[in-house]
Amino acid sequence: MNIFLETDRLVLRAFTEADVDHLFALDNDPDVMRFINGGRPTSREMIQAQTLPRLLHEYPCFGTRGYWAAQEKDTGAFLGWFEFRPLDEHSPALVELGYRLNKAAWGSGYATEGSRALIRKGFMELGVGRVTANTMTVNAGSRRVMEKAGLSFLRNFTGDWPEAIEGSEHGEVEYELTRTKWEQRS
Repeated sequence: MNIFLETDRLVLRAFTEADVDHLFALDNDPDVMRFINGGRPTSREMIQAQTLPRLLHEYPCFGTRGYWAAQEKDTGAFLGWFEFRPLDEHSPALVELGYRLNKAAWGSGYATEGSRALIRKGFMELGVGRVTANTMTVNAGSRRVMEKAGLSFLRNFTGDWPEAIEGSEHGEVEYELTRTKWEQRS
């Protein structure tokens, strides 16, 4: 298992082709996907042809991937995934933080724990200068995670939604944390 980082309760590891079933289950839970695509199901073919290749992608500026499978440390149970990927393939200056966890993991602090660990690794080891995260304005749970992870509200904006989903009429929000702000708090 190619482990990227560990926390007290989580292991973040590289995805493999064997994760198709985990991803298929995660992306077919309408509650998990509510703020992503309105809760519509995703085919196994789409997981194999589009989702998994995106999650396996290597970023030259990191020398590693930008997405990691999240497992519970004690049980090995698949919880979902975390994203910490540079927005420019060749520069670690700006990264996007994201997470998608199964419902069983919600409300347990896993999203905050994993986000904080990624931010710390990014600022201390990967040369990251700024972390950004976006969600729909109405996604209160994700916004709370961003705030608990140390990010601050930056702006409201209207994204380009290929298909409108419930809540998209309220737009999106962006949060950020700079290395300077993080160092001041640490």
